[in-house]
Amino acid sequence: MEKDYSTDSFLNDLREFHIVLNEKQIQQFLCYYEMLVEWNQMMNLTAITEYEDVLKKHFVDSLSLVKAVDLAGNLKLIDVGTGAGFPGLALKIAFPGLKVTLLDTLNKRVQFLNEVIDRLNLGEVEAIHGRAEDLARDKDFRESYDICVSRAVANLSTLAEYCLPFVRLGGSFVPYKSEKISQELASAENALSLLGGKVSDQKAFYLPGSDIYRCLILIEKDRRTPEKYPRKAGIPGRMPL
Repeated sequence: MEKDYSTDSFLNDLREFHIVLNEKQIQQFLCYYEMLVEWNQMMNLTAITEYEDVLKKHFVDSLSLVKAVDLAGNLKLIDVGTGAGFPGLALKIAFPGLKVTLLDTLNKRVQFLNEVIDRLNLGEVEAIHGRAEDLARDKDFRESYDICVSRAVANLSTLAEYCLPFVRLGGSFVPYKSEKISQELASAENALSLLGGKVSDQKAFYLPGSDIYRCLILIEKDRRTPEKYPRKAGIPGRMPL
């Protein structure tokens, strides 16, 4: 890494979340940034490429999960619709004890993620090419995760059908939302009830030193998801519960 990056504001932002990175983790985040920009020239990974913007809008935002969930311990986490690895891969760097699955429908993005995982020498993290509707029916993945996260852009009813089938009984699904979502929550009540989830908390805040609004919805899994969910590929998006 030839360029000398300033990480002061990044580390200060994370202190607001009570996250302290060691030198190895800082270097991993910087390498991740460089690979993101390099690969983004060949494929569409993100519209956000400026150094400070990536740190704030991707890395800090991803790690804001700690506002809603205690990430201590060897938790299993799946990131549905991970894209360029946000939030799942950023969480893995900051919390090495996590066992992480990164799921995306585009094989090129999965290739990128595997390159980053390899370059950063990360263990207990896998990138999988597939659809949530299919993978959630696989017994090795269904209801086997402590936490499911998603920053994917979809309404909560659709996201819940993608995500809750992965969550074990007593686990949590936490979607990252960027707007006030009272109306979306109301329209998702039926879906959450059908899928075995209930809203237990909401954390609304601005990212440190910014006007970027974030709302994390903590949805607890208190009942098993019926076998008929998720429905076949494409249906949850077209016909939300």
